[in-house]
Amino acid sequence: MNSIIYEQRNHVAIIRFNRPEKFNAFNREMALLFQEFLDKASADETIRCIYITGNGKAFSAGQDLGEVTGPAPFDFNRILSEHYNPIIQLIRQIRKPVVAAVNGVAAGAGANIALCCDVVLASSAASFIQAFSKIGLIPDSGGTYFLPRLIGFQKASALAMLGDKVTADEAEKMGMIYKVIPSDTFEDAALSIAETLSKMPTEGLALTKLALNESLSNNLTQQLQTEDALQKRAAATSDYQEGINAFMEKRPPVFTGK
Repeated sequence: MNSIIYEQRNHVAIIRFNRPEKFNAFNREMALLFQEFLDKASADETIRCIYITGNGKAFSAGQDLGEVTGPAPFDFNRILSEHYNPIIQLIRQIRKPVVAAVNGVAAGAGANIALCCDVVLASSAASFIQAFSKIGLIPDSGGTYFLPRLIGFQKASALAMLGDKVTADEAEKMGMIYKVIPSDTFEDAALSIAETLSKMPTEGLALTKLALNESLSNNLTQQLQTEDALQKRAAATSDYQEGINAFMEKRPPVFTGK
């Protein structure tokens, strides 16, 4: 059984974690396959949105601890440098919107992979746990970077240290995620949002993502300069012209992602 299932629906690449018996915990094979599929979706010009979710009751429980225990444990340095760090970098660098559809528990690295995505949707049955402190570790996979920026330093510090379980509703209220969707309609509604993104001006969305990435380290003057440069690039796209034409002609725009 493949640990990840990849399929394409119209212009959406669906990447589905598929170790439900392990709550979609990552082993090396799964982490490397995830990177391979992210690269594939990034390079495919017919793909205009990437949708990540899990099979079964979990989005991902994070690292499979069976791989780091026992007589020949896998080295943690390699797990971060070869598994999770490249995954986080890929998601942030891909020039297409990446949607995390959190169908169930997202714990440890599984939570932080979700939180680094562009749009995070959660089933009403989902939950988020910074589980690292329970075994004496620190939040990795960008957890100490994204979480305080999403919910504030004090809340992030407490969740990282206490390892509290955060329900989907709580996550939405504190700004950790974009939206909660009832579990009985979750997949259809979440995929509909991904489909909407796949029909939008893809290059404009890529430039928006780049601007947001730059904002994490820029001061105001630098960010205004970034916006100036990127807006000029956005205004040179075919989709910008289509958007203007459609507005003037009072019709829905038909964007091509160019």
